[in-house]
Amino acid sequence: MKRVIMLLALFFVAGALTLSAGFFPFKAHEKIMENGFKIIAVPLPNPGIVAYYSVVRTGSRDEFETGHTGFAHFFEHMMFKGTKNFPSDVYDGMMTLMGADTNAFTGDDLTTYHLTFAKDDLEKVMELESDRFQNLDYDEEVFKTESGAVYGEYLKSKANPFFILFENMYDTAFDKHTYKHTTIGFEADVKAMPTMYEFSKSFFNRYYRPENVVLLICGDIDPENVFKLAEKYYGKWQKGYVPPAISEEPGQTAPRAKIIQYPGKILPLLAVAYKGLQFDPQSKEYVASVMLGDIMFGDTSEIYAKLVLNEQKVQMLGANFGLNRDPNLNAIMAMVKKIEDVEYIKAEIDRTLKKYQAELMDAKRLEDLKSNLKYSFLMRLSSTADVAGSLPEIIAISGGIDALDRYYTTLQTITPEDIRQAAIKYFTDHRKTEILVRGE
Repeated sequence: MKRVIMLLALFFVAGALTLSAGFFPFKAHEKIMENGFKIIAVPLPNPGIVAYYSVVRTGSRDEFETGHTGFAHFFEHMMFKGTKNFPSDVYDGMMTLMGADTNAFTGDDLTTYHLTFAKDDLEKVMELESDRFQNLDYDEEVFKTESGAVYGEYLKSKANPFFILFENMYDTAFDKHTYKHTTIGFEADVKAMPTMYEFSKSFFNRYYRPENVVLLICGDIDPENVFKLAEKYYGKWQKGYVPPAISEEPGQTAPRAKIIQYPGKILPLLAVAYKGLQFDPQSKEYVASVMLGDIMFGDTSEIYAKLVLNEQKVQMLGANFGLNRDPNLNAIMAMVKKIEDVEYIKAEIDRTLKKYQAELMDAKRLEDLKSNLKYSFLMRLSSTADVAGSLPEIIAISGGIDALDRYYTTLQTITPEDIRQAAIKYFTDHRKTEILVRGE
């Protein structure tokens, strides 16, 4: 807490903090180049450090062609294979020489490449990053080797019972939408990936285009210098983004359920998921439905105290009501200590849902939750990397960071009746998918 207070005090002294009606506490500068490439520059008072995030607004959601899942995650690997200008060993050597911390991650709606480094290396980093986004080069042999490694990663994941839970939950809940498969893809597609060299080139050419990528740079920077460098290194990047033809998910009309036998001894894993809404920061229905995850199943909830702390029937209980570009799942998950208690846990989850459908929640508890959600987000902004790392998801889903302000503005207006109405509308049996993974 002291670190956050000191950081904010530095902003007041330096005059760099823009405390307007907006929620995000730092001044962001934006520019969209002629080719559609957007740059967001956020100066911070952390001397000498820069965080550089290339947010590709493509994730596993965009893999709509039958038999070709897993390619968004695959390119998280391939983007480190180099170009003719900077082969992979040269790129790696230069990053090591600069002391840069570099990595990447993939999700439903995005693939993000990020680096943290000293401010004096900004232009060299931009030269290297712009080159690999425009000129990635790999032959079929390298492609086959790396796609084989990705299948190995899939098999390793398959040994994790939580992966089995999530894979079956999405596959069971969705019929047509691409959220049906996890980020790594369907096993048959990943296994066959080494035969899809030409398709991989097509995937890259369609999605790794300036209109579909946002560059976020935070730290010890001058925004005008950032924009000037971006014009120099990204200005010749050619447009060419082709939006994916994603099928709309039909409305679910009845509950779904599946039991999976895990080949080993594990505590039973239970997921009870409900079809949710797409991200809409100005919708009270949406914001209230997301808040219900913390309200009903967070670590200060009544059911958490009962099942985890008092009765000790559950090892782990939580909810994942995430942010997504299209309607996804609001999932409640529990690790149950004894298989004979699973039906009881299901009944307690259902009882909790019905309580919030029938009763208004305590107004003070709701206000306390609003404060906690806001300040827990703000307290995570204590370093350059933390600030940058808090933004890729919102950028991928909405195209910028303004949606943060809209989301938290709406959050402030939520009433106990809004919470009740969201529980009534979105947590009904016909929207439910129930998955149980049990061990030997």
